[in-house]
Amino acid sequence: MRHGIYVAASWRTPRQIEVVAALRAAGHDVYDFRHPAPGIEGFNWRDVAADPKGRTPAEFCNALAHPISRRGFAMNWRAMHKADIGVLVCPSGRSSHLEAGYFVGAGKPLFVLLDVPPDWELMYSMATQLCASLQELRDALEAWRWPG
Repeated sequence: MRHGIYVAASWRTPRQIEVVAALRAAGHDVYDFRHPAPGIEGFNWRDVAADPKGRTPAEFCNALAHPISRRGFAMNWRAMHKADIGVLVCPSGRSSHLEAGYFVGAGKPLFVLLDVPPDWELMYSMATQLCASLQELRDALEAWRWPG
C-alpha cells in the first residue's frame, strides 16, 4: 500500500528534490510542489509579479488573489488534505512552516528533516519525530505505523 506524503519545503531548499526522489524510491506517494501534476509546473511568485520584494500589502493581497496564485494554493491545499503524513525539509520558509503546522493541527504525523547545523526551534517539539539525515527519515517512515 502506498502512503501519501506531503513534502513541505522552500523553493530555495535544493534538498527537496532529493527527498522527493528518495521517498518515491521507497514506494511512497509523494506530492512534489515543484511538479504538482503531470505537465504542470508548481506555483512561483514570478508568475504573478515581476519582483515580489518591496511590494505593498495591497499589492501582495492582489497577487495572492491572482488566478495563478489561487490555483497553486488549491493544488497544495488538496494535497495536504489527502496526505497521510507531512515532512518538513529544513531549511525552509514561512509557507513551509505553515504547512507543517497544518499537519500538527489536523492530528497528522509530522516529521522534520533538520538541516546541519539545525536551527533551534522550540516548537519543533510538536513534530512526531526530528530526523538528522535523509536515511534517518526513511527509517522513521519505514517504522511508522501507517493508517489502514
